Amino acid sequence: MLRHALSLFILSWAVCAQAQSLVVAPELWDRPRSARAVLDEAAVKQAVTAYLAQRGSRIVIHHGAAQESMLQAEELRSWLFALAVESRHIGLLGDLKPGEALRMAVLR
Repeated sequence: MLRHALSLFILSWAVCAQAQSLVVAPELWDRPRSARAVLDEAAVKQAVTAYLAQRGSRIVIHHGAAQESMLQAEELRSWLFALAVESRHIGLLGDLKPGEALRMAVLR
């Protein structure tokens, strides 16, 4: 498990400079969420579309170290799984500064 997390981190670090960074609007967390509401979020829609178009790609959710940010990332991970993204293709990376909005990157 640790080896998998470390390899994801190294891969994410090496490729994120080339991957498009998609900012999840903070307003997503201000209202009740449903699959439709989450998929209507522009960053989520772009990430899921890119993931489904590229066989073998991964989605990395970047979050901060604060508990609220980690919980949002975990919830977003669950929603992505519900929206047909394989759970093994979703990674979480706690590399954002406090107060930064969640970001997503699709790695190919």
